[in-house]
Amino acid sequence: MRDDIKSQIKQILRDCVAGALKRTNKKIETEKSHKPFHVALLTPEIVKVSSFERSFSTSFGQGPIEKISELVARENGFETQRQKETMINIYKGAVDEVERICSALRSGNQKPNWNKEIQTLSSFTRGDTVVRRIITDLWLRKNSTEYYISIKTVTPNLDQSEIAKKDMLLLKADNPNYDTYFGLYYNPQGHNRTDYKHSFPMKIFDMHKDKCVLIGKEYWDFLGGSGAYEKLLEIFSEVGIETRETLLDYNK
Repeated sequence: MRDDIKSQIKQILRDCVAGALKRTNKKIETEKSHKPFHVALLTPEIVKVSSFERSFSTSFGQGPIEKISELVARENGFETQRQKETMINIYKGAVDEVERICSALRSGNQKPNWNKEIQTLSSFTRGDTVVRRIITDLWLRKNSTEYYISIKTVTPNLDQSEIAKKDMLLLKADNPNYDTYFGLYYNPQGHNRTDYKHSFPMKIFDMHKDKCVLIGKEYWDFLGGSGAYEKLLEIFSEVGIETRETLLDYNK
């Protein structure tokens, strides 16, 4: 990985930690009298650490991950754009089928199967059309192939998962040659995809088998090529040497 890309990623990480510290300090100052039982039962230090971790995790899983993902993909030769707007014109029958699929998945009346769902949509080739606007977290292009990636927190709720699925299906209905993905930047349950157990996205996607799902190492290696996941962890560790000192001072 080029030095300039590494430097940009490192700065994103530093800024994210600094931002979480600033928000935590402000929250503690404004709410310190509102948690007497927490402080009495635990310690002020533990309350500070737990507040910081929540703030960091929430903010990191949003903008910073998108920015780092874009840098990693660009280093690997992709043309990139974050928050890509796509206007599609598709058959109304396909839109209705997408709604039916997602409703059935949400209610548990149908099991997720990406290949079958895409095959079903391909049968809608005539009738009235409707326009839909899709916003994609990360759009990529390489060798004339376009990729649309919905990047979510590692434990997305049911609504987040369903909205991502609808957008992905609508894009495929518009152009079967689009490659659409549901991306989680790490697996909170383990290293293997089969370790993933969070229930909400598993109602909407087959998280263990659907080829449209990218989790952890699969996600980063797709963006950056083989070994990108390990390289990224090295960068995080290097910045961690700096940030750990700041955090130890913060917790004194």
